[in-house]
Amino acid sequence: MEAVNVAVLGAGPHGLAATAHLRRAGVDVHVVGDPMSFWHTMPTGMLLRSNWTATCIAEYQGQLSLDAYCTETGARFGKPISLERFLEYGAWVQRQVAPDVDRRAVERLTTDGQGFRLHLNDGDSLRVRRVVVAAGIAPFAYRPPVSADLPGEFASHTGDHREPARFGGRRVLVVGGGQSALESAALLHEAGAHVQIAVRKDHLTWLHGGRYHRMLGKWAPLVYAPTDVGPMGLSRLVAVPDLFRRLPRRVLQEPVAHRSIRPAGAAWLQPRLVDIPIHLASTVHGLTVSGDEVHAQLSTGDDLAVDHVLFGTGYRVDVTRYPFLPPSLSNRLQRVGGYPVLRRGMETSVPGLHIVGAPAAWSFGPIMRFVAGGWYAGQSLAQVISSSDRRRGPGSTPRAVRQVA
Repeated sequence: MEAVNVAVLGAGPHGLAATAHLRRAGVDVHVVGDPMSFWHTMPTGMLLRSNWTATCIAEYQGQLSLDAYCTETGARFGKPISLERFLEYGAWVQRQVAPDVDRRAVERLTTDGQGFRLHLNDGDSLRVRRVVVAAGIAPFAYRPPVSADLPGEFASHTGDHREPARFGGRRVLVVGGGQSALESAALLHEAGAHVQIAVRKDHLTWLHGGRYHRMLGKWAPLVYAPTDVGPMGLSRLVAVPDLFRRLPRRVLQEPVAHRSIRPAGAAWLQPRLVDIPIHLASTVHGLTVSGDEVHAQLSTGDDLAVDHVLFGTGYRVDVTRYPFLPPSLSNRLQRVGGYPVLRRGMETSVPGLHIVGAPAAWSFGPIMRFVAGGWYAGQSLAQVISSSDRRRGPGSTPRAVRQVA
């Protein structure tokens, strides 16, 4: 049975960021996963809401940044950045930091108290001293209970569909007022679907992004961090997780986090939605299938007959829903709701088990939900794990594989 020092489970932006920083620190890393797999499921034609720096994987300045990618490859990006260009950039980062990625799937993660064992889908297994879970948010897609009894042909989540064109000519009700719901509605409309939107709030919130940066000019970096999460001023606060996590939770952390990630759409979506009926202050109280259509009963009293209901209702973290974590392991995790409680180095209450990405948001703040959160997580992992390796002494870890310069 092969033995490795650290296994990173996942090869998306957070997994690649973790791998980059760990290998730079000289840590032996075995990366397991299908590179950028979650992003490959996102809808064709999607544009990223994040700005230039916040779209960078692992670092916004340096050898893995978007600027470095464009310089090396000659690539040219429009703004906002398209999904297709981001996937090309992600593939380039993967080739730089994890050319040896193991594309097998992890079916089960177990521990015997001395380390961990990865049980892979080909029947093989690996013994690992530490595990970094960077498995993304796909298992956390949230559909409200009102849709529980509806089969997939009548109701689904925005994360379920790659090709908006499949809904061409059909009547679709999109539920939600955030970026995912609003952009999905725009893409469906442009693909020929007859779209309506139901939004729980009595208004839509729009993010104007670069407008305020342009107004502030050279002073913008004082109130806006490169991570691009949160409004003016708060952006700087949430960009420092070591500070944010020390704030009083109920008095400051919770309201600041809510304000920084409230449902909102990029302002460039507005002209693409002008022909779409939007039902504000409307929640879906009931869904009834009648023949080939769904009747959606709204809180306003409206009864909408549609062919499909698409929920842009986001993701709710619950690490026990990772299919490779058996109850014998997940039940040992200290959790708040579905979030693991993490300490320095993104380490859980199970020694040697680290979790990065959105599940780290309860412990380290809202930037963990975004690509830019990988910058901090990767550095924190590298500091803790490399220092632990040094304390163990020379010869205590397996031979390091290719490092990122």
